[in-house]
Amino acid sequence: MKFPRQYGLKEIAGIIKCEYIGDDDFPVQGMNEIHVVTPGDIVFVDHPKYYDKALKSAATIVLINKKVECPEGKALLISDDPFRDFNKLTSHFKPFEASNKMIAEDAEIGENTILQPNVVLGSNVKIGKNCLIHSSVNVGKDCVIGDNVIIHSGTVLGGDAFYYKKRAEGFDKLLSGGRVVVKDNVEIGANCTIDRGVTGDTIIGEGSKLDNLIQIGHDTVIGKKCLIASQVGIAGAVRVEDEVTIWGQVGIRSDVTIAKGTVLMAQCGVSKDTEPNTTYWGTPFGEVRTKLKEYAAIKKLPEIVKTFK
Repeated sequence: MKFPRQYGLKEIAGIIKCEYIGDDDFPVQGMNEIHVVTPGDIVFVDHPKYYDKALKSAATIVLINKKVECPEGKALLISDDPFRDFNKLTSHFKPFEASNKMIAEDAEIGENTILQPNVVLGSNVKIGKNCLIHSSVNVGKDCVIGDNVIIHSGTVLGGDAFYYKKRAEGFDKLLSGGRVVVKDNVEIGANCTIDRGVTGDTIIGEGSKLDNLIQIGHDTVIGKKCLIASQVGIAGAVRVEDEVTIWGQVGIRSDVTIAKGTVLMAQCGVSKDTEPNTTYWGTPFGEVRTKLKEYAAIKKLPEIVKTFK
């Protein structure tokens, strides 16, 4: 998430009322999660296990809960609760806006695009040319849809990220200020849910086709010309490269990469990165021919056991 203008470090510290280490006018241009930070961004860290990763990241401002040595060329925001203060910044720069119309006044709708009844478009939504948005689709604030896109009934673009911090009193929600971006020539089936990024973008790549009843988590990027069948669940911050096929009821854990040309057979449970142009099956998943040999061997176990009697 980039801010509307460049801020000084002192200004940002004033918003969240915290100490800071660095020049008053040290440039702050935005805020992001660690996997998408760039110079000028704030990243937050609240556990010693991840201090080093945050301090060495591309982010030049680190919101941290301990006074540490500040790396050269960077600045620190010292907070007793970085999670809380990251939320304060999201609320400040991307506040919730209640809708009072089905189609927000500042929504942009391209030539020859058709909106069926009961479509809801939030503020600053942009939809390209020659799209067909079926009834009861909900497109949240700031989301972007390209040209020649079809979205079927009941789909929600831009729901909040499923991202919580466990505290003694319950679960504290990390607020979402990112977007969903749908590229050209995509089709999305009925009753799909695609969550917005926490600070960045959840992206559906050009020419990809999604079946019904699919969940895609925050900050996940789907590549070009992917096919995703019904009841697939993809967690947050997953990278699905181009020309991947994912069959029904596959589950993919967060922060993995599905390499180009991968095929995931039905009901795979994907827990780690895949190799390009390889077919996988099973839970725990593995290369399909290897898994079939394993199952064939398991069938022989009763006969093998008899030999020991």
